[in-house]
Amino acid sequence: MGELRPLGQDLTKESRALAEVLRELFEGLEVSVRRYAARRRRDPGTFSRYLNGTRLPPWPVIMDMLTDLAEHRGTTVTPETIEFVRELYGSAFDANSSPKHAVQIIEQQLADADHVSRRSSVRGDVLGDALLDRKHRIADLEVRLNHMEATLTSERERAGQLAAAHPDVSELLGERDVLRQEVRRLGNELQEAQERRADAEARCDLLERQLEALERPVPLPQPQPMPKILVVDDQPDNLLAITAVLGTLDQELVTVSSGQEALKALLHHDNFAVIIMDVQMPGMDGYETAAHIKRRPHNRDVPIIFLTAMGIDPEHTARGYAAGAVDYISKPFDPWALRAKVAVFTAIHLERRLGHPAG
Repeated sequence: MGELRPLGQDLTKESRALAEVLRELFEGLEVSVRRYAARRRRDPGTFSRYLNGTRLPPWPVIMDMLTDLAEHRGTTVTPETIEFVRELYGSAFDANSSPKHAVQIIEQQLADADHVSRRSSVRGDVLGDALLDRKHRIADLEVRLNHMEATLTSERERAGQLAAAHPDVSELLGERDVLRQEVRRLGNELQEAQERRADAEARCDLLERQLEALERPVPLPQPQPMPKILVVDDQPDNLLAITAVLGTLDQELVTVSSGQEALKALLHHDNFAVIIMDVQMPGMDGYETAAHIKRRPHNRDVPIIFLTAMGIDPEHTARGYAAGAVDYISKPFDPWALRAKVAVFTAIHLERRLGHPAG
């Protein structure tokens, strides 16, 4: 059985305390890091960093360890044990969270969105040039064909002698048809590139407002009722953590544990400023739930923040944006970043309700 890596350097006392307990739990499993990671289908390098304190694990990872240890010993996990570890986890989480860290997270998201915008802009320029070239070539072909047609003096000649009088006419007509098909294709691709750029620019605007929210409180139009927040996650511990983080915002939280319950909540409640939704849920996952929400006229404008433990990569974000999400945040989530995102979406909701520009 391989040895655990040494505890990381410069750990906070809270991170060190949690890591020491996690190492003690793991050693009780009597299995190697690589084998346990394979059993739980996790990356062994990442799991090793959880155990040396250099990376804070998602809470479900810790619950898996507690459950697996109890099963290995033929016992059950006591509420006292869970509460003890949860307190250590919360202290480590708070100690490693700060406005500075949240700024780093959102600045990286801003850089990613700006990159998409610039890349889409360049692609749009290339497609626009290609589209203009095809249109010019079609116009040239039209002139040549019209000149050929003008040499014929009767309908009969036009119908029956055009191809015979000019053997290359059919070739020009075929070339024109091909160019017209390319114009349609390039036009569609150009529109897609322009839409991607517009979406990325909108995300940049949102993220810049979120950075401002971390620097100073978001001014909210007053007085009026505060909108609700819908939180969707199949893990009760995640719901509790989000509730604790957002409890300071003075807004009603509606928490549900599935996509189906989220759709019902949107039918029975209104005035939501934002939906925070886990991506990985059994049955109807976050992508499918978001697609259902966006098909409903009454709910389609409610912004969705996807909460994911899979990491924020181009594949997942592209799928999420296609489903209707407007923002992402990774687990374990940074409370400062989450509060800033929710505060901005709440301000936008109130601005729109009063008919003010959301910007």
